[in-house]
Amino acid sequence: MSRSLYLIAGLLAAFAVVATVLSLLPAAHQPGLPAVASPWRTAALLLALGALASALLGVLTNLFEQIDRRSEERRLSARHARRPRP
Repeated sequence: MSRSLYLIAGLLAAFAVVATVLSLLPAAHQPGLPAVASPWRTAALLLALGALASALLGVLTNLFEQIDRRSEERRLSARHARRPRP
């Protein structure tokens, strides 16, 4: 699950970079696109915030999966230690 969130974060960050570059280009190089740079800057900011939020969710998901896995291992080792040996 966390890998897919990392992938989404990477894609959103790449799109944010593209939107930032488009906001820095002069209007003559982008025919048919909005000449005003503020929509591109707004889109870049929103995409960057989405990428950061997705990366944070990925880190938290990975952390909780690790905690769950370790508690399960501890539970199984404690159960194995309590078994009487023949």
